[in-house]
Amino acid sequence: MSEGAAVEDRNVRVDTGDASVVDGDNRDARVVALHEYAILDSDPEPRFDSITKISSLALEFPVALITLVDADREWTKSAFGVEPTSLPTGHGFGAAAIAAKQLLVIEDLSVDPRFAAHPLVTGPHQLRCFVGVPLEVHCGHQIGSLCVLGHTPRPLAARDTELLHTLAAQAVAMLELRRTEAQLEGAIQRIRTLATLIPICSHCRKVRDDENHWSTLERLVQAKTGSRFTHGICPECVREHYPDAADELLRLGK
Repeated sequence: MSEGAAVEDRNVRVDTGDASVVDGDNRDARVVALHEYAILDSDPEPRFDSITKISSLALEFPVALITLVDADREWTKSAFGVEPTSLPTGHGFGAAAIAAKQLLVIEDLSVDPRFAAHPLVTGPHQLRCFVGVPLEVHCGHQIGSLCVLGHTPRPLAARDTELLHTLAAQAVAMLELRRTEAQLEGAIQRIRTLATLIPICSHCRKVRDDENHWSTLERLVQAKTGSRFTHGICPECVREHYPDAADELLRLGK
């Protein structure tokens, strides 16, 4: 390239297309895949913040972002050098990276009609150059991007693009780890719920304890808590079994 970010990687697209068309017919499936991670609107996490920090410092760009593209917005999971933002889908940088489906370079954001009015372009940061990589998760859908932004376009060597790809892969690995952790926590919670259930025989009403022994409820409760039972009779059973004397028995019971 004669101007801007000179990139020695063949898998690069210098963008001139429409980022609002993120993924066409795959949009619904991609959004479903994103929601499986239950990450939108989550709190900041050091594992993602470290990736944006390394991206910025290692590649020498002042700003780095991890963004996730939902059905109607683009949400920032991690930001280094700027405050996190949430923008309508098609107005964020991640949508452009997903639309490109590969490493994307935008040499001058200020002349790009999609981003000319972006607050990071028009505001105090005055960002101009963009380099981003889509985040492709295990199911094959690209749900967001890792990108770096700078004030002026500059040469980007092949080792820099390789590093950005590596950091993007690390971000995906953290997404997958987070998803696995959530699934594991859900499984543990289900086990805890099952552990609180006490099987009871539908015929004799005996219950089964932790050692697979069947006994009366009284014995199980006494063994677990040390409580002792005394026998009485409730008003409903008095009326059912002693209807003729129920009123007198209940009066005396009081």
